[in-house]
Amino acid sequence: MNERDLLAQRFDAERGRLRAVAYRMLGSLADAEDAVQEAWVRLARSDAAAIDNLGGWLTTVVGRVSLDMLRSRAARREDSVGASLPDPVVTYGDEPDPETEALLADSVGLALLVVLDTLTPAERLAFVLHDMFGVPFDEIAGTLGRSTDAAKMLASRARRRVRGAAPADRDHVDAARQRAVVDAFLAAARGGDFAALVAVLDPDVVLRADTAGGPVLATGAQEVAGRAATFARLAAHVRPVLVNGLPGVLAATADGEPMSVMAFTVVGERIVEIDSIADPRRLAALNLRFAD
Repeated sequence: MNERDLLAQRFDAERGRLRAVAYRMLGSLADAEDAVQEAWVRLARSDAAAIDNLGGWLTTVVGRVSLDMLRSRAARREDSVGASLPDPVVTYGDEPDPETEALLADSVGLALLVVLDTLTPAERLAFVLHDMFGVPFDEIAGTLGRSTDAAKMLASRARRRVRGAAPADRDHVDAARQRAVVDAFLAAARGGDFAALVAVLDPDVVLRADTAGGPVLATGAQEVAGRAATFARLAAHVRPVLVNGLPGVLAATADGEPMSVMAFTVVGERIVEIDSIADPRRLAALNLRFAD
């Protein structure tokens, strides 16, 4: 095995963690893979023998690449209407591979990624690298081109925004309890029981959806229940799945074509957020499967 092969082997050992860093930074599976590949390109062009801590070096590179991508994305959004939901990581109850396990570690649900998407690129980098991956602030400061104190302030500000925007017990949801609530929601929607549907929704529930026509935002139990009942009549099949490690739903047409993948955030015994990808182009890119 030559030196390049050894370097590739060492890089592959870091790939799952690097993908997890990039996914939390970018919320896009394709962009995360691009960031990881760019890290490999930069590593291949570097003097690897001079790198004391390969994992730390690669994390910094992926963070810097992701930061540039976020800044470019933010500039493009100035001319766009709305913003897409992050990509969900959908699993089916199978044993996940190590890279999928890394993506799903630390309860990074879709609702949290939605909140992270409201941060500035610098805030997101500081929060993700320090709070989620334990990168020291002096290294984060170097990536940002700011002082260590400034990096700490960015992470602190991001932390407050995350705590203020995310449901209070999002990280402590019991999966079995959430599945029971989601199942009750589906049964009410498919049975046309509007009262039962409203009862399982928080009065201030928020529905965010990416559709072929663009982003949709609905709030309040009555409006969300109405949309859910209409959608349930269109879906021929519904399959329980895990979305970012938590109970979710994959809906499909009669011929098994995915119509939507939905993630639910449950607080207490009620649904407080529903995030849905219903854009056919995005669904196709996720390579979903309805039947085994």
